[in-house]
Amino acid sequence: MNNVLCCIYYAGETYFQVTTEADSNDITEHPHDDKPRPYVCTVCDKRFTTKGSLNVHKLSHTGGKLYSCHQCGKHIANKCNLSKHKNVDSSKYKCTECGKCCRSNRDLTVHRYSHSGEKPFECTVCSKRFAHPGSLVHHSRIHSGMKPYNCHECDKAFSEFGDLKTHMRVHTGDKPYKYHECDKAFSESRDLKTHMRVHTGDKPYKCHKCDKVFSCSDHLKAHMRVHMGEKPYKCHECDKAFSQSGYLTTHMRVHTGDKPYKCHECDKVFSQYGILKTHMRVHTGDKPFKCHMCDKAFSQCGHLITHMIVHTGDKPYKCHECDKAFSQSGYLTTHMRVHTGDKPYKCHECDKVFSQYGILKTHMRVHTGEKPYKCHMCDKAFSQSGDLKTHMRVHTGDKPFKCHMCDKAFSQCGHLITHMRVHTGDKPYKYHMCDKAFSQSGGLKTHMRVHTGDKPYQCSLCNKRFRQSATLQTHKRVVHSNRKPFECPYCGKLFKVSANLKLHVRIHTGAKPYSCRHCSDRFKFLKQLNTHLLKSHNEGTWFTCHICQKKFYSKSNLKQHILRHEGVKPYVCSECPKSFCTTTELRNHQLMDLDVKHFCCGSCGKYFRHKRTVVSHFNRCSDRLAFSGLGISVV
Repeated sequence: MNNVLCCIYYAGETYFQVTTEADSNDITEHPHDDKPRPYVCTVCDKRFTTKGSLNVHKLSHTGGKLYSCHQCGKHIANKCNLSKHKNVDSSKYKCTECGKCCRSNRDLTVHRYSHSGEKPFECTVCSKRFAHPGSLVHHSRIHSGMKPYNCHECDKAFSEFGDLKTHMRVHTGDKPYKYHECDKAFSESRDLKTHMRVHTGDKPYKCHKCDKVFSCSDHLKAHMRVHMGEKPYKCHECDKAFSQSGYLTTHMRVHTGDKPYKCHECDKVFSQYGILKTHMRVHTGDKPFKCHMCDKAFSQCGHLITHMIVHTGDKPYKCHECDKAFSQSGYLTTHMRVHTGDKPYKCHECDKVFSQYGILKTHMRVHTGEKPYKCHMCDKAFSQSGDLKTHMRVHTGDKPFKCHMCDKAFSQCGHLITHMRVHTGDKPYKYHMCDKAFSQSGGLKTHMRVHTGDKPYQCSLCNKRFRQSATLQTHKRVVHSNRKPFECPYCGKLFKVSANLKLHVRIHTGAKPYSCRHCSDRFKFLKQLNTHLLKSHNEGTWFTCHICQKKFYSKSNLKQHILRHEGVKPYVCSECPKSFCTTTELRNHQLMDLDVKHFCCGSCGKYFRHKRTVVSHFNRCSDRLAFSGLGISVV
């Protein structure tokens, strides 16, 4: 090994010294010549045949410019290049086809090949032909694997010096190519060229399979793998394969849990930049994707594409099992799990499994107690957006689901479906032990407790238990509360339960909605009809006391009767220690203690404590006054 100290050059105000290594035994063979290249550059490892060529090359690293052009003032590194530069300015070697000026006669000859299509330089390995000898040199490195240009920052190697020069910008951060419209900068000119197509809308690369167009050749290349089914990028964790390396990089975050993209508004993190970009529209309200048919706008392009199917009615994805069709491939994938029974999403809290990830996500709120959807009118919160949407109809009074048979409207589709069974008589929910059927699943569930004896709803005030939540709420309102929110519009009487008000109003209106199918008799109350059917037509079931064999029209009357046998008096007066079997007896007792007279005779205006007393009185009073009928007013 011989150390060669090059001479010191002067270029303006710059001095520099270059040390080279000359090794006569180190010969690099180039595919287009057999010349030995013993002179190596210690900066980029490029080799040269002569020491002079190496010295001139070193100026490219130091920035030395020894010669200047008197016509344009440009500084040139060596005399030979200056001479070629002047040839361009003087148009000495000008192409007659396109007017391009070349540096030398050789460059002009090679340039003319671009017009004639001639490619005289052939690769001896694969027979590929080239118009320029330099292109053949670069191509030959594909076969040899030679990468003579090394980066001194990261030791990465390149087959061409231009690639190394571009790569160095990764370390320096230099982005010399700027676009004047948006000031976006790029490290490579081709990236700028590709970016300009965003503004121009130009998509010159077309897929010959499906006519899809792309602005970048790399995008077309990646797209072609869709048709070929090629997925060269495999995950070493789960063997899942991808057509693009970027997809694999994104997928790996599923295993690592990495979410590098953070929203500065709400601190939510994402695994992909595109998802963050879409999420930001939640804060900005931006909806750039508009439907040209109905002017509806969307924050995501995919949502617009899906929406367009509403107008076209297209359902291209068909199930091969049941011929059901879907507008989206994802819907078909989810549907197929109905046939396969596959439930890939498992809750780690309770091991419950689900066929859809969205259902699992919603289910997790059962464990976390999260209710992210809040009503802005009453601050009520919900775990699902659909529940909030349904709840809002309570405030708006909107009932979009209308029955086509009776015009009754409902706020929920499920309520309409249940209501339709009133017209169809359908009772799809049957109990296997007694074959009793119900139109609603809730009715079956409640009925099953008759057989099991289960009463899950307990009153916190008296510990009484009930089969239904609604029964418990009614019990609290009737027994433990004095609040009477339901007022009669005719006489102002107040009731604790709306059903009692409904029955009371019939006294004023005279409505008799219950008719006997055997005769012409009509009744105000269902209880009266059932009693009539038993007494007059022997239809129905008598309730018999097992102690004295006495028969009753209703089960509630039998229950009260049995309490008298057992001596049970659950209703205790708050003023004295006396107790009673029924609430009616307790109420009558309290009226005597209070000396309050609620019932008034409509004929003479006399008041009475009990309804039965005023009835007897009125009959006598009306006989004297020659009245007929019954008229009782309550104050």
